[in-house]
Amino acid sequence: MAPSPTDAAGSLSVWLEALHTSSRRLADTVASLSERELSQPSMADGWSIAQVLSHLGSAAEICTGLLERGIAGDERGPVREDLEPVWQRWNTLPPPAQLEAWQEADTRHLQLLDSLDMSQQLQVRVPYFAGLLNLPDYAGYRLSEHSVHAWDVEGALTPGAIPAGEVKLLWERLDLVATRFRDVTTLTRLAPAQITIALTDPARTVLLDLDAELHLYPCEPAEPAGSVTGPAEAVLRLVYGRHQPTDEVQVSGAVTLADLKALFPGF
Repeated sequence: MAPSPTDAAGSLSVWLEALHTSSRRLADTVASLSERELSQPSMADGWSIAQVLSHLGSAAEICTGLLERGIAGDERGPVREDLEPVWQRWNTLPPPAQLEAWQEADTRHLQLLDSLDMSQQLQVRVPYFAGLLNLPDYAGYRLSEHSVHAWDVEGALTPGAIPAGEVKLLWERLDLVATRFRDVTTLTRLAPAQITIALTDPARTVLLDLDAELHLYPCEPAEPAGSVTGPAEAVLRLVYGRHQPTDEVQVSGAVTLADLKALFPGF
């Protein structure tokens, strides 16, 4: 059954509110950073804080263009030949300019999303990297990108966690991320296996199914070969390739923590 207009609009508002919250938090975090601080390593392997902001900014610029296509009824998806010049331009900016440009591009993207009326919210389809998406699904992809990369910056400055509200939303669509960003060689080595993921804070059980493909299901495994136990936020970051030695994640049975880190190398 298709969602009612009220349900669809309500769903979009939840994701948009989370996007705005993540954006404001990151803006507050980086507002007064010096060039030296912007150049220090982030939690994203190989990227400085400024490079994470550059990545988010170029993505916001590209996504604004894709959203404009969707509003116009243009279903042409992104092609690498169009994206390369954007990435190159952002990569050549000095760190303070990457910060300023991210703020401008992120603001434009959010303002365009906010400007859509009810009819557009229901009808627009965005030609995104993952295909033609309705607005709630599109906003979900954007939150996954923004929230985790915001943590890459925030965690490098002051160790902490992704906010609980964002963690709850990101778990709703974590299967999409886990299925796409998994190491095929490691999956082949570990499969077939069913792993129990016992989340705390809040309590929840999830099945990690390792087979020809990998999936996360909201149910108990029929024949668990191992288990992962830990806070929902820490396990989320593990799947995003951002496990930290201080994370209270316990792994037992047929898989090890090293196996899971290899399975989820991050991006």
